[in-house]
Amino acid sequence: MKTIFSTYYHSPIGLLKISGTENFICEISFVDSNLQIEGDEKNSLHPILINCIEELIQYFHGGRRVFEFPMNQDGTEFQQKVWSELMNIPFGKTISYLELSKRLGDPKSIRAAASANGKNNIAIVVPCHRVIGSKSDLVGYAGGLKRKKWLLEHEAKVAYGVQTLF
Repeated sequence: MKTIFSTYYHSPIGLLKISGTENFICEISFVDSNLQIEGDEKNSLHPILINCIEELIQYFHGGRRVFEFPMNQDGTEFQQKVWSELMNIPFGKTISYLELSKRLGDPKSIRAAASANGKNNIAIVVPCHRVIGSKSDLVGYAGGLKRKKWLLEHEAKVAYGVQTLF
């Protein structure tokens, strides 16, 4: 059994729990309650966690568009395919759930693609926030629509100098 190291980072859009092994990050998730903070923090300064936090800080300050730390999350073959496709959405751009399903090779898989998108455990870095509704509306984000809007506006501002999208 692999040892999982965890720590917390106070980002501009809320508290993030970051977890990983010796070799990769496996979770970046929003913590909306102090009750969700758990465990012994004695291992919280593992180098892989520090590297992840440093890259997140750079992202939030507008200095990073691509993350380089190793990451891995467990999922079905289809989920892995969806998460891989999310990584192909350029910084500052969005696609619809329909476009995502088309990119996966089956426009009829829109609900399955949306479900896999929602099961992403590596928020921000695996950019599920870049998937929007077919009418360019903000829909579905595990971190909440307010955070999704913030992330999209942040990326647009950094990429294009745009102040607001929605």
